Amino acid sequence: MKILDRYIISQYIKTFLAISISLAFVFIVIDVFDRIPRLLRTTSDFIVIAKYFLLRIPYLFVLTSPVTVLLSGLFLMNTLSKYNESIAIRASGISILRLVTPLFIIGLLYSGFIMFFGDYVLPKTEDYREYVFRVQIRGQEREDEKMRSNIQYRGKDYTLYNIGFFDGFRNTLRLIDVTTVDPHTNQITRKLTATNAEWEDEKWVFYNGVIRTFEQGMLAKTDYHNAVSLDDIDVTPEDFIKSAKSPFSMNYMELKEYIARLNRVGEKFNNELVDLHLKISFPLANFIILLFCVPLASVSMRSRYRGVIFIAGVIICFLYLTVLRVCQSLGYNEAISPLMAAWLPNVIFGVIGAIFVLRAEV
Repeated sequence: MKILDRYIISQYIKTFLAISISLAFVFIVIDVFDRIPRLLRTTSDFIVIAKYFLLRIPYLFVLTSPVTVLLSGLFLMNTLSKYNESIAIRASGISILRLVTPLFIIGLLYSGFIMFFGDYVLPKTEDYREYVFRVQIRGQEREDEKMRSNIQYRGKDYTLYNIGFFDGFRNTLRLIDVTTVDPHTNQITRKLTATNAEWEDEKWVFYNGVIRTFEQGMLAKTDYHNAVSLDDIDVTPEDFIKSAKSPFSMNYMELKEYIARLNRVGEKFNNELVDLHLKISFPLANFIILLFCVPLASVSMRSRYRGVIFIAGVIICFLYLTVLRVCQSLGYNEAISPLMAAWLPNVIFGVIGAIFVLRAEV
């Protein structure tokens, strides 16, 4: 690694750390003043309250990462321009693109880190923060994701499941009503009722069951069974597990599996699919947003455009976040596809940023 690269990287990291700490402090203070009056109504334990706010830091760290990356790059480029270092570097025959190459490498590495951090660290802290808020602050009992009551699901082949109680630890059901409907006539073709069921050998065994068969909407046959299993009952215990986590509190594989379960039981999953794509596209913004600090390196100390370019870079960063939220909302409302909702901001601002870089070389 050349001396110039080490110098650029060291200066950028120093600026990045200073801005990260400053932004974290500012956002935590704002969050404290906004939330603490409501928190004090339910608890006076300041240790628990402090824990709740400290657990917000990973979320703020990920949320503000594009802003932090861009501000660090802008301040660095501004410093190089202010002391004519960028002019001296260019005079020695080094292009602007070569000058900022270390920043691009940092941006790619940091995007990978944010992707890892957001997939493994953030879900755990958000889940624990939710536990602190609901259980330790508000005194509520935490919902167990494997113990559910009054379940209503729609499975494959228009099969409707009404379950009184599900025990995910023992994989048992209570008070079962399974109705199969003809998709062409919307008439009931079969109704299974049972007092309980157990998951045995990869299938449900229904006990004390009654199977009623219908033809053209009329009851044709009634069968009573002490124990019976049906091959077309294709739901598994995982299908009845309602995750206590929000999609934001799941990692990529958990969310992907959750979407698959929603698909199997006939529930909508458009919002979750948008969030799944965002888990990859949003971290890459930390690389794309760095493109907008490059033009500042080509401006001399005395240029009146230096401040304008700096402000424009900040505005563009917030425009990116705004477009991201707009596209996310459009994806949630099915106005655009989930894939487009997650990746369109990156494509738009990536192209604009690349144009900025090319023009800076001119």
